[in-house]
Amino acid sequence: MRVRALLAVSAAALAVQPLHAQDPTDPDTTAQGDVSVTIYNNGLGLVQDVRQLAIPSGRSTIAFPDVSAQIRPETLSFAAEGTGIVEQNFDFDLLTPQKLMEKAIGQTVTLVRTNPATGSEVRERATVLSTAGGVVVQIGDRIEVLRDDGLPVRVIFDRVPPNLRARPTLSVTLESSRGGNRPASIRYLTPGLGWGADYVALYDEARNTIDMQGWVTLTNSTGTTYHSAQTLLVAGSVNSDGSQVRRGRPMPPPPPGREMVPGTETANREQLGDFYLYPIAERTTIANNQTKQVSFLDVQGVPAQRIYSAYIPWLTNDEQPRNVSSEIAFSSSREGGLGDAMPAGTVRFYQRDAQGNPQFIGENNVGHTPMGSRLSLRTGDAFDVTLQTELESRQRISGEEYERSARYRIIEDGRVREVQVDRTVDYWRTTMRYTLTNAKPQPVVVEVSQGGLSPNWWASDFRVVSEDVAGEQVNADRRIYRVTVPANGKREVRVTYETRY
Repeated sequence: MRVRALLAVSAAALAVQPLHAQDPTDPDTTAQGDVSVTIYNNGLGLVQDVRQLAIPSGRSTIAFPDVSAQIRPETLSFAAEGTGIVEQNFDFDLLTPQKLMEKAIGQTVTLVRTNPATGSEVRERATVLSTAGGVVVQIGDRIEVLRDDGLPVRVIFDRVPPNLRARPTLSVTLESSRGGNRPASIRYLTPGLGWGADYVALYDEARNTIDMQGWVTLTNSTGTTYHSAQTLLVAGSVNSDGSQVRRGRPMPPPPPGREMVPGTETANREQLGDFYLYPIAERTTIANNQTKQVSFLDVQGVPAQRIYSAYIPWLTNDEQPRNVSSEIAFSSSREGGLGDAMPAGTVRFYQRDAQGNPQFIGENNVGHTPMGSRLSLRTGDAFDVTLQTELESRQRISGEEYERSARYRIIEDGRVREVQVDRTVDYWRTTMRYTLTNAKPQPVVVEVSQGGLSPNWWASDFRVVSEDVAGEQVNADRRIYRVTVPANGKREVRVTYETRY
């Protein structure tokens, strides 16, 4: 219901008297004092606000307007010399036309109707009966629904309903041993404040380098603006709910197309426990429903390399060639890298075209990454480089034939145990064929990663009988072949495995 509400409010209806006169409709006025805001990656913020208040002796109620509309009241702490908290209340119902109508149910209001042709006004007293799906009122002996037809209708309320505030307000009942002006501080946690890192990387393919800028992106959806706040960002995963702790909880899988070898270098930044701190140099106003960006990283000439790669699940048989993945690899190390830790965020890559204009070539996410890490981030699919994987042959072989290839064994269980044989073990000889094409005018190297070699403990024994390109066993389940594909050419690679599955 779009009803333009005109509020006629008496001074007696205002329960809070601020120390300084303020216009509640002016977003630039605030009752906040010296504000400090600490923002975490998980959408949580710690607000500390020190205000100069006139606190009378004995018991009194002090109002703190302009706190977060999402404040967690149970996290509040209050400190003022010679005072103690007796009770606290948070009034979170904000002054809106809809809330006014809801609070006015059973009350009498004044309806003002304007004739659009003559401009004359007609006033009627009405009792609000319901606001469910529309406003239903009783005027004298008739029941009427206020229509949402754009006709000029105003509703005049006699007063502001109790506990309905123009701004989120915290009320604290205090017991003070003396009266007078003094600093009073409140500290509380609130959701709705968050930050993440955004990285802009300009890739120079001729030099194999990147120039990278890092930006902190702040978001505020708390319902409150924090004026001239001293801001501190905490990088790391802070657990804000003890009920979420689980022993042995598995790590989440990495996002697709991202590989990271963690580093072991300590970044030159202040740490708090297991977290890195990123202070904003100057005080800043964090407006409600606003996104703000601040630079925190700017490095040039970081060594980087384009990598083509493809992952092959076991026994994959492609009907058609598929484009391989295009990635950019770089390091965050002090020597030959970014020289900094990387808070979680999004890395967006650009590359200059023939006219020298930077063009977007892809993006990927990174988690919290220690300094000294090696990263390879997928930016998209390579247009000109393809791979087709085919199961060229697969045949059952005898145990005697299997044992003949023991000299090629690369993975071995090694445990001595007694096994009762209830069935004959099947052995298999499998030949995989990898066909790569390259339409580029220069040769490329493609990292072909064959997975699925060790699916479980019962099948952890496999052998590579022959391979056209020497492979590297990166773990029990995956073997990588780095295949050079000639310019404007084609390359076939065959690998034969013998397995128990």
